[in-house]
Amino acid sequence: MESSRKSPPKTTQPRFDEVFHGDCIDVMSAWPDGFVDLAYLDPPFLTQKRHKSTNRERSKTFAFDDLWGSHHDYSEFIYQRVAQCHRILKDTGSIYFHCDRNATHIARAVLDDIFGAERFRSEIIWTYRRWSNSKNGLLASHQNIFYYTKSENFKFNQLLTDYSPSTNVDQILQQRARDSNGKSIYRRDKDGNVISNGAKRGVPLGDVWDIPYLNPKANERVGYPTQKPILLLERIIELSTDSGDIVVDPFCGSGTTLVASSLSHRKFIGIDVSAEACQLSRSRLSSPVKTESALLETGRASYANADSQLLQCLSGCDYVPVQRNSGIDAIVNAPTTNSIALVRIQRADETVNEAASLLIKASRGKNADLLIVVKTRHVATLFDDDEATTNVQVIESTAFAVNEAVAALQREA
Repeated sequence: MESSRKSPPKTTQPRFDEVFHGDCIDVMSAWPDGFVDLAYLDPPFLTQKRHKSTNRERSKTFAFDDLWGSHHDYSEFIYQRVAQCHRILKDTGSIYFHCDRNATHIARAVLDDIFGAERFRSEIIWTYRRWSNSKNGLLASHQNIFYYTKSENFKFNQLLTDYSPSTNVDQILQQRARDSNGKSIYRRDKDGNVISNGAKRGVPLGDVWDIPYLNPKANERVGYPTQKPILLLERIIELSTDSGDIVVDPFCGSGTTLVASSLSHRKFIGIDVSAEACQLSRSRLSSPVKTESALLETGRASYANADSQLLQCLSGCDYVPVQRNSGIDAIVNAPTTNSIALVRIQRADETVNEAASLLIKASRGKNADLLIVVKTRHVATLFDDDEATTNVQVIESTAFAVNEAVAALQREA
């Protein structure tokens, strides 16, 4: 593939920390060779759709077309722009190309051709959880980021993550070696002492990144279609650049790469063909907002706070535990009627009425077909009317019923 455009004479370096309006091939063609440390590209994904979104104030609508006459048209468009990125990168520089399944085959071929297959470093899988019933098939829950370098002498800052819960850290405290039979053994010094493996720093970052997609209420969301989270770009920037390095985003859109670069003390240059996108990027840079992720800080397991011991009384039911809700413990399904029941299990320190009140409050606006309180015990009350609940069906747990039967037998004896 060869570009049909004529490159204009190369000028001096562009101003840093700027957003340029125009087609990135025209803007970059005027730049000198080899002055950029990192290029991140989030181009159209070959979705054959018009993307449109509105900010939360409903005051501004952003849209762009991702429509192409053919795969050849798209590949030619990408080729010309990636070639310019290759030219302006330093020999120590890196490129990250963001796409999804619509264009992975084209992007990989283009990048192999321009950078060389031997310069391919990783295919990063950005995985996230987004819920939808709109498709008859497997739910798309990841995007792809191809990572290439311009040479073998590239900049890379290793990032470390926590050990897996299944890792026996105590078993990696000592260095290991192979004996004459090829069996793994602990390495020992001349006096027979086991040699320490040194400080435990963690596990090198892998190529599957679980970073949450921006939810509709995230503080940093600005209403731009396909907006990426700052946390994702910060990780890329941290991997391949140092403080003061230069980052370019030829399809900067809402300016996430630029904001992440600014927060990470990198110089940046953004380009976009949309004047509205350039204006949005500049406004975000003037007052950057970043949404932190509790998931990244504490892990997914921290969100699973349903009481497993309480839920044992629902064994045998088709139920889904409810996390992080003080009034509802589970949803029980009735698939044949497409109905649901919301369930609360009585706690040790609450009456049935108190449990029912919490369930009723938590169920408002959820359009449940049935509310159920599972009675697990008698709780002494001033008035003996604890069974008088409104709009809630009270059932006895198996353990409660068995204990009541045993107590009755003891009374009769």
